[in-house]
Amino acid sequence: MAASSPLPSRTLRIATRESPLAMWQAEYVASRLASFGFESVLVPLVSGGDTDMRPIDGTRQVGVFTKRIQQALVDDEADVAVHSLKDLPTAHDPRFHLAAVPERETVLDTLVTLDGRTLSELPAGAKVGTGSTRRMAQLKALRGDLDIQPIRGNVQTRLSKLRSGEFDAIVLAEAGVVRLEMHDLPRSSLSLVDMLPAPGQGALGIEVRSEDHAAVSAVGRLNDRSASFCVTVERTVLAELHGGCLAPIAAHAITEPTNEGAMRLSITARVMSADGQTCLHETANCKITPSDSLDRAKDLGRQIAEKLKTAGAEALIQASRPA
Repeated sequence: MAASSPLPSRTLRIATRESPLAMWQAEYVASRLASFGFESVLVPLVSGGDTDMRPIDGTRQVGVFTKRIQQALVDDEADVAVHSLKDLPTAHDPRFHLAAVPERETVLDTLVTLDGRTLSELPAGAKVGTGSTRRMAQLKALRGDLDIQPIRGNVQTRLSKLRSGEFDAIVLAEAGVVRLEMHDLPRSSLSLVDMLPAPGQGALGIEVRSEDHAAVSAVGRLNDRSASFCVTVERTVLAELHGGCLAPIAAHAITEPTNEGAMRLSITARVMSADGQTCLHETANCKITPSDSLDRAKDLGRQIAEKLKTAGAEALIQASRPA
């Protein structure tokens, strides 16, 4: 039997963006590490996505929020990188190891207004802000009479644009609102039927250098098996469709226990046209036994991606990209 990886005696340096939500996420990881006896310190950094205020669309490079944090690992500025997993590119980079996906927060999107109106209560022509082509497409499918416009900035910046009257409503990931404890924010959750989330939404991805076995061992203790299987199948769909995090692709996976001590992994995925008029929708599931690896989830992701390709997904994704 191979010896276990040594536990790090050094203080683990955690790289994070400087936004309030990113800092919350890093502090959460630090507290979880502390519960296992590991000391850590935060290394706040500014990413390109924090300074570039152009709309997020097909003209921008994927990984705009994550590359600076990953570079900190390469340059030995940090030992651990904390990402919102939906922002992390799916392309494999052998320099990094996704050591943990902790227990997932809610995957829902939420509509924020000044008075708590629901989507159906917004007047025709209301200006709704979102930085996601996935949300734009689904909003247009639900309410083609609304004025859907791109919005940039962290949660606080977007809220200030709402309060100034620049927008009548904005759509945010509910996980961020919950994590920042913004309980008094007037908002209305969007159902999974109306608004399927981005692959990896509501989950954190914690990366370390692949060769840093001590950090792999320490951070690995934070991994939640169910969350890891769910985000793996979602991200595999995204990777197989070559969509990137900027394409109008949505996916949501769940696990449910079975009577045999295994679990049932189920996924729903959508690919939409940019105008919301065309929507490809597929579902699939498989049984996961205690001995199964993440390869089982990857196989399921490839299966549903092939169904979507057969239905015409690649043409929709290509058409959503600016010429």
